Amino acid sequence: MQTTSLTDLARQHLEAARAAGSGRSSVTLYGGREHDLRQTLIAMQAGTVLGEHEAPGEATLQVIEGQVTLHAAGDEWEAEVGDHLVIPQQRHDLAARTDAVVLLTVATRGSAG
Repeated sequence: MQTTSLTDLARQHLEAARAAGSGRSSVTLYGGREHDLRQTLIAMQAGTVLGEHEAPGEATLQVIEGQVTLHAAGDEWEAEVGDHLVIPQQRHDLAARTDAVVLLTVATRGSAG
């Protein structure tokens, strides 16, 4: 069994995000197109936004570091370290209020995508 330190990985990808022109860095920890479950660690510099997009299936977001805001259908949810959000099925975006790292978990079984 493989073990991954989310703390170490978050630190590495936050450094990479700070150096990247996009202000982001990510890595898939588990899954991919051949799996129903996908987990992706996403690091974002403060002020960076993952533009509005569709949810590819049921999804959750866990904040590993920093503070983020999730926007969907005119609503917004603020989250910080330790918070866990269920991502709504409608179009949404994610904004980093501070340098932040999140763990995105998506279950694609039964989705059209």
